Amino acid sequence: MKLTKIEPKFIEKHNLRIGLIALASDFRIEKDFNSIIHGKDIDLYCNRIQSYNPLTNETLKKMADDIPKVAKNILPDQKIDCVVYGCTSGTIAAGYSSIYEKVNLAKPNTKVTTPITSTINALKELKINKLSIFTPYTDEINQSVIDYFKNENIDIIELSYFDIASDLDIGKVDPDYLIDTLSKLDLSNSDALFVSCTALPVLSIIKDLEKKIGKIVLSSNQTLIWDTLKQIDFK
Repeated sequence: MKLTKIEPKFIEKHNLRIGLIALASDFRIEKDFNSIIHGKDIDLYCNRIQSYNPLTNETLKKMADDIPKVAKNILPDQKIDCVVYGCTSGTIAAGYSSIYEKVNLAKPNTKVTTPITSTINALKELKINKLSIFTPYTDEINQSVIDYFKNENIDIIELSYFDIASDLDIGKVDPDYLIDTLSKLDLSNSDALFVSCTALPVLSIIKDLEKKIGKIVLSSNQTLIWDTLKQIDFK
C-alpha cells in the first residue's frame, strides 16, 4: 500500500470570535445570539458553566468560581475577540471586575461583556434615567438588582417580578403570557422597561411589545448582543 503525505494549507484569516459562557440551565441565550449573528462573519463558541438552584446571591457568586476553567476550554489556546458572561444576576453577585479578571486568567488581554454592564451602557447611550424593571427573580436577588441600578444613578420607578427560584423554570415561561403580562405594567412615569435575565424569552417579543406599550424595551440578551458586537468592532 502506498502512503502519500500531503502538506496542509491553513486559512490565514478567521471570522470574529465570540466566546459565550452560558449557564448550564439556560434554554435561551444561544438561540438569541444565533438569531442575530446568523449569516454574519462572526463565529460563536459556547461553553456552559455549572449553575445552582435555588438561585441566591450566594449560589450566583459561587458559580463564578468556575469561570477560568470554563473560559479556558473555549477554543483552548486560541484568541477570542470577546468573552460573554451570560448571567445578569450572576454578574451583580460576583462583580464585573471579578468576572473580567477570571476570564483574563484563561484568556489574557480579552474583552469581556455581561448583561448588566451592557444594559448600563445602553441606558447611558439612550439617555434613559427613569426605568421600570421586570425580573423573574426572588426578592433577595431583586434587591441586589435595585441597588446595582441605584449605584449607577438610574432612578427605578417600579419593579415587578415572577418570584421564580429555579433557572430551569425561568426558561419555561410562555412568551405569549410574558408579552401579555408586560403590556399590562404601568409605565407612565418611566422612560423605558428593562426585562432582566438571559433565560427569559424576551428578545423575540420586543418589537411587538414596544408597539403595544409605546415605550423603549431593553432585555438582558438584547443589550448583551448589542454590546458584544460593539466590543468586537463589528460594523
